[in-house]
Amino acid sequence: MNLTWFDGNSWLIEMAGARVLLDPWLVGDLTFGNAPWFFKGSHQAPIPLPENINLILLSQGLPDHAHPPTLEQFDRSIPVVGSPNAAKVAQSLGFQSVTAVAHGESFVWQERLKIHAFPGSLVGPQLVENAYVVEDLQQQTKLYYEPHGNHSPALKSIAPIDVAIIPVLDMKLPLVGAFIRGGDHALKLIREIKPQVVVPCTASQATDYEGFLPKLIAMEGTLDAFRDRVHQILPATQVLSPTLFESTPILLPAKQAV
Repeated sequence: MNLTWFDGNSWLIEMAGARVLLDPWLVGDLTFGNAPWFFKGSHQAPIPLPENINLILLSQGLPDHAHPPTLEQFDRSIPVVGSPNAAKVAQSLGFQSVTAVAHGESFVWQERLKIHAFPGSLVGPQLVENAYVVEDLQQQTKLYYEPHGNHSPALKSIAPIDVAIIPVLDMKLPLVGAFIRGGDHALKLIREIKPQVVVPCTASQATDYEGFLPKLIAMEGTLDAFRDRVHQILPATQVLSPTLFESTPILLPAKQAV
């Protein structure tokens, strides 16, 4: 397994012979509702588009996960798997093979890779988007992804999970509190699924944010302090610090197929 971080929520997962592009925002600006005065994200430098993508995986329909200008850069014949809202975005852009997976459903790619959908981020009063467990069916290794820290109790049914891409620090707004939940929420998940590797996804490193909303956001905690807390619970668990745009090998013990 190899992971490449493209900042923010954007990842390339290389697993089971597949190159899976997850929640890509790689080109252009990021805004919500065409309101840059409220929120605008800009990459500090152009990001090369990854090539030879086998599958695009989208956890949410919001533009920071299903970014239309980025998706438009890719061949419409690439299969897309996403939450029902994300699937609508991909369909509107003309992708030819789009599969919507609701909570509790799954998708299998070439009998090698299985994607399980779980309840994930709460993005509206009654709208819960997707979290995913991506499973290599031959190696029997599993990767979990949820970008807001909303972790379903149902994950225990598929534990242990080898790798977790999750927020590890809290991001807070006045009066609202933590809208990205790391810290204690991440530690509770780690106790339940017992990952061998934790990959943080809280903070951007090469993105500039403007507008009203970013000025109100406060980050709480540090990666080093979180790593120390994890080692008190599971001393063998690694908390990685991925380098932007570089492929990071995730070394896991081999498992025998049943």
